Amino acid sequence: MQFGKEIVNFTQDWVAVVESWRLELFCIPATVITLATLIANPVLLCCIFTFRALRQETRYLLVANTLVADMLFLVLNLTTTFINSVEVRISWMACELMTIVLVTAYSCAILTVTVMVVDTFAAVNWPLHYHDFLTPARTYSLLVLMWVLVAIFPLTLLIIKWESSTENVFACLAVISLGLIQNKNVEGVYVYFLVCAIACSLVIFYCYIRLYMVTRTQGIWQTRFSRARVTVLAHGVLLFLYFVPGFLFALELLMFREQSSHPDVNVLISTLNGSFFMLLPRALAPYLYGLRYREISEYLTLLLHRQRRLSQISLS
Repeated sequence: MQFGKEIVNFTQDWVAVVESWRLELFCIPATVITLATLIANPVLLCCIFTFRALRQETRYLLVANTLVADMLFLVLNLTTTFINSVEVRISWMACELMTIVLVTAYSCAILTVTVMVVDTFAAVNWPLHYHDFLTPARTYSLLVLMWVLVAIFPLTLLIIKWESSTENVFACLAVISLGLIQNKNVEGVYVYFLVCAIACSLVIFYCYIRLYMVTRTQGIWQTRFSRARVTVLAHGVLLFLYFVPGFLFALELLMFREQSSHPDVNVLISTLNGSFFMLLPRALAPYLYGLRYREISEYLTLLLHRQRRLSQISLS
């Protein structure tokens, strides 16, 4: 009963701050970014899985996995944003489940973009053995394994610390769900986000440094605006945008646990992170990860021409 009252108090305070700052207006850019991404991602997924040449390549399957994880995250994030904006009461159990799926989808996207860099590193360093080792069947198994790995910790945490609260809350927020668990002497939440972000960052930095050392004698870096430079720059910016919200979320959890800052600051950081920073890389991913691949662009053009031809035939 005490835990239920604690939940209600936290969410009521959160809603009061949101109303005083008119932060519900942030649902407008969140909606625009989400809808734009939900239009682009299915088109690319359709293109990848329609053509056999694309769905047999590891790098394109990794792109598809990133797009799927992003769409799942965006749909749930937009749902919670609307719930919080219109102050619809939602059961605490449902909120916890949505939080676990959000964390799983976000973690899977981060892990997938990390594996994409490792995949590029392996293709450049071992070109003769790359396709023999990473067959399509093994790639699909790898994708399933990634989803299982990122889901283990959140689900375990949910099972161990499941609170049978029947309270209906005014706002469903991941920082409150995970923050309350962390306040119950469970430090694993904060460590999980921080360690995973640092580990993935170190792997990415190592792979990019090694790639540069291996390819610097091949002349692909000499031109200022060479495709290699532009690609690394674009992917570097996108990776930065993927990882920064994770560090911000870890900071939110730390501030929530320590209660060292004004509640307005916590709410403002969480709103900006959830309504903009977490969505920005997902809006850019279809264009920087998808359309920059020549094969995807060519097959997408072919697919659009085919659909246009079919529509013209049906009209005639």
